[in-house]
Amino acid sequence: MVQAAQMVTVDDLDSEACYRAVRSKEARFDGVFYSGVASTGIYCRPSCPAITPKKANLTYYRTSAAAQEAGFRACKRCRPDAAPGSPEWNVRRDLVGRAMRLIADGAIDRDGVGGLAATVGYSERQLNRQLMSELGVGPLALARAQRARTARILLETSSIAISEVAFAAGFSSIRQFNDTIRQIFAATPTQLRNQASESSRAQVSTGPAGSITVRLAYRSPMNVRAALDFLGNRAVVGIEEYTNGTYLRSLVLPHGAGVAALSIPKDHSRSEKNGYVACELWLDDLRDLTAAVQRCRRMLDLDCDPMAIDEQLARDEILRPLIAASPGHRMPGTTDPNEVSFRVVVGQQVSTAGARTVIGRLVARYGGELATPVGSVTRTFPSAAVLAEADPAHLAMPASRKKAIKALAVALAEDSVVLSPGSDWDDIEASLLALHGIGPWTVAAIRMRGLGDPDVFLPTDFGIQKAMGLLGESRDPRSIESRSQAWRPWRSYTTHHLWAALDGSTTQTSDTDRRDHQKGEK
Repeated sequence: MVQAAQMVTVDDLDSEACYRAVRSKEARFDGVFYSGVASTGIYCRPSCPAITPKKANLTYYRTSAAAQEAGFRACKRCRPDAAPGSPEWNVRRDLVGRAMRLIADGAIDRDGVGGLAATVGYSERQLNRQLMSELGVGPLALARAQRARTARILLETSSIAISEVAFAAGFSSIRQFNDTIRQIFAATPTQLRNQASESSRAQVSTGPAGSITVRLAYRSPMNVRAALDFLGNRAVVGIEEYTNGTYLRSLVLPHGAGVAALSIPKDHSRSEKNGYVACELWLDDLRDLTAAVQRCRRMLDLDCDPMAIDEQLARDEILRPLIAASPGHRMPGTTDPNEVSFRVVVGQQVSTAGARTVIGRLVARYGGELATPVGSVTRTFPSAAVLAEADPAHLAMPASRKKAIKALAVALAEDSVVLSPGSDWDDIEASLLALHGIGPWTVAAIRMRGLGDPDVFLPTDFGIQKAMGLLGESRDPRSIESRSQAWRPWRSYTTHHLWAALDGSTTQTSDTDRRDHQKGEK
């Protein structure tokens, strides 16, 4: 298999390399490419347990949408539509990478191809040309494949009328819905629903009344507990809860609000070939299912290629024991980049516990109320527009930080700064640095936690300095920055490994010593 330095990939889908991956049934390449089998008319993921087809009968595609456009149906045995997403799209910062992240978030269903093109700053013609050139398929086909996946989940996990499923999944007509399901899955919507108790239970299940339960697949290995602990240790009262290994949080979605509950399944094993995280969702509007699932995936960094990352980082002698202790360590993100940006600013020069307290007060005063509370999760994080109008006197923080919160809120509310999966990371950095109270450390933390940049490093962070010292390295920021160059392009993952190295914790150390690295903040 031809492997790029930064991610699992198949160079121009070389047929020999792809066939070796198919023969090996290596789950690592699930979602990276798909195999169309001419003799059966189906397409599969590389790890499909069926007998390996003859080489002459196989054609390879970068996306499931491309396979579908070529006339292939989804394999009922390996469920290629349920494979993890390609790790490539979350690390690329070019037009195609940004567009793929937005399409996964449901941008086309909400705003159309024109809206997507405007968001990434290109014409529709340029967008179509780039996607066709790289993927062999345009944005509409990609969105269609995603609608089909959403429809399948709703058919298999809910009892809502099939006609309602069609529109909730984003289809414009019942006829279009029926034709698409038949073409992709070789079954009618009714047949998919009736079959759910059999083969489909491998990927989805029925949750309590009012909820939808989905299995979020990932590439093994993964330290699921570490990822959930990281999020749970920062849980803010009202919008988050972490109890008995289950992390709950509210979601602000395009058509309403929701709540997600993420947990380790009872049959989980870190060594299993096809691992997953259990995800239970309560949604005000079923049209938000696609966005909710994708945002949970991004928050847990489920589409990354842990083997490629670990292999490179383990070449460094000081990181090797950290990698061995926690293989598959993820870079936990967020479901809402705006929320993270405010939390990062509030967390300047204060302890993690102190930041949680202040954020909790903001949520209690300005957050929206959930129509359907779950546990202690009763509110949503306040919008930028609400915080832009907030009385500074109600913000329990120093005057300079009040100004920073206000400046950030106004910029986000007026769209002079737009934080989204499709944001250009360098452009966002320049825009944020122009705001009062936003300095390099804050921007770096937002890029890492809010936007998913895999190559962010925080040499002035006290936790990083302390961890380097414990590993026998210099604590000087300039020396640490120089040392970190060998860890590109995965420095964000190194950051989390170093935080985890402190007393075996996954918690970022920021406490009172954080003031030292914040002196450069305006």
